[in-house]
Amino acid sequence: MRQISPLILFVFLSITLTAQKEFHVFPENHDKTPGKAIGDGSLNKPWDLQTAFSQKNTVINGGDIIWLHGGVYNGKFTSTLNSSISNKYVTVSSFKNEWAILNGNVPSKKNSVLIVKGANVIYKDFEVTWLEEFSRFEGDKDFFRGDGINHNSGVNCKFINLEIHNNPGLGFGSWKQTGGTVIDNCFIYNNGFISKDMKGRGEGMYVQNNSDEQRIIRNNVIFNNYYKGIEIWSANKYSKEEYVKNITLRNNVIFNSGMPSGLIKDNLIIASDDRNGVNIAKNINVIDNIFYHNTNILKNEINGDAASLTLGFHPNAPVENINVYNNIIIGRNNALRIFYAKSLSFKNNYIYCGYVHFNQPILNYINRGDWKFSNNKYFSKNNTPFRISKYKDYTVIDWRTAFKLDLDSKTYSLNDFNLNNILNISKNENKLNSYRIVLFSKEGNDVLVDFSKHDISKNSNYKIYDVENKKTTLKSGRLGNDNKILVPMNSLAFEKPSHNTKAQKTFDNFGVYIIEFEETTAKKRKSLFTRLFGKLF
Repeated sequence: MRQISPLILFVFLSITLTAQKEFHVFPENHDKTPGKAIGDGSLNKPWDLQTAFSQKNTVINGGDIIWLHGGVYNGKFTSTLNSSISNKYVTVSSFKNEWAILNGNVPSKKNSVLIVKGANVIYKDFEVTWLEEFSRFEGDKDFFRGDGINHNSGVNCKFINLEIHNNPGLGFGSWKQTGGTVIDNCFIYNNGFISKDMKGRGEGMYVQNNSDEQRIIRNNVIFNNYYKGIEIWSANKYSKEEYVKNITLRNNVIFNSGMPSGLIKDNLIIASDDRNGVNIAKNINVIDNIFYHNTNILKNEINGDAASLTLGFHPNAPVENINVYNNIIIGRNNALRIFYAKSLSFKNNYIYCGYVHFNQPILNYINRGDWKFSNNKYFSKNNTPFRISKYKDYTVIDWRTAFKLDLDSKTYSLNDFNLNNILNISKNENKLNSYRIVLFSKEGNDVLVDFSKHDISKNSNYKIYDVENKKTTLKSGRLGNDNKILVPMNSLAFEKPSHNTKAQKTFDNFGVYIIEFEETTAKKRKSLFTRLFGKLF
């Protein structure tokens, strides 16, 4: 046998000493290996979930992983996990080919299924919800508000491939003291409740940030929440600090916000209610997103409120340095509302609306050169699509002449509105062979999707899921030689929120789907040890 050189031995020992440690968690009611507080995190003596979440970084630190084995974890949990190793994360994930469900429908003084306080942790591939029966009406004696995830403190956390749904409260709170957070490829839906005054409460996501580092929200699907889709917002009227800033939203799909409560709400609002003019929403990017409300586009439906994007709320806190690029914004009469904006760049967007609504105080800012509008496409029922409330409606020529905006933009009638059938295909970089597709068909016809530009093996098997009913396979088959799949747009079955009859399936002209391919030709990668040392023995 060849002798191993000192250098190779050193490399091997370094890898061994820094190897990832793995810990195991099972539900407390597991029939074979129940998780316990007295366990050690091994497969034979696994922890319960709260014990795992309470470990100090002397036990679990950056590079380590906590495996959640399949099953239902009943309870409300607080994670104080924290990595003290630079650029290394603790990971909490469902075990391979298993699925963990955190069920918050239990008696508890906590108001969230999962409260996150630690830093440098990745939470991925599990479900946060309420199971079984519970009240959605605040006036009921047995009602208890319960949020999904509240990230209260701790920087540089990542939330990936989570399903956050059917919580009678907020879906996901990402609060001001959590700089560096990334929220990626999550499904957030059917969260919220009806308040005593019969209004919907419970956003899909509520976001703040007091850090100079960008908060990243990307690739998520957010829909059918009882209140707004995403609020980048603060309700504090007399703030003394800035904490609604430095946020990027990219490649998200947000639709039918407010639908379960019967009152349609903003898919996205960026604003604050600060009267001091201190806590102003600023430095926010909205790029490559799709905002949609159920609208009969074939019949040029436009009447009624259905805001998809709102910028600004109070005149003392006009938003600043907002960039809105390459978005699709579909709603009804007030799909796009720009109320109070000091500086704004609005480019390359598609807008389906009655009017673009502005409030009169924008006249204080619009001529200063801090607004830049270009290459947008507006589809409106009116010859005067730009409305400054209580002041004037503008034709596109008057708009350009008065404010030197949208000089290269186009306006069209509603009759001319159409989009490409395939609005977006996104590969899930965190899940093998999984793609999200967003489709549009004005007539509601099925859509043929071409995957020839994607690296998918010939004759791979596939399954299609409608995001509104992810537990049921909508269609399955095998990818043919032409690499094309016909996706049905008229899926009838969907998961309704508990105790609610007002939610509606998305109209057949719009749909969001997940297609998962079964890789048949992937080569098994050799282990790191074999690749490094296999030739030595």
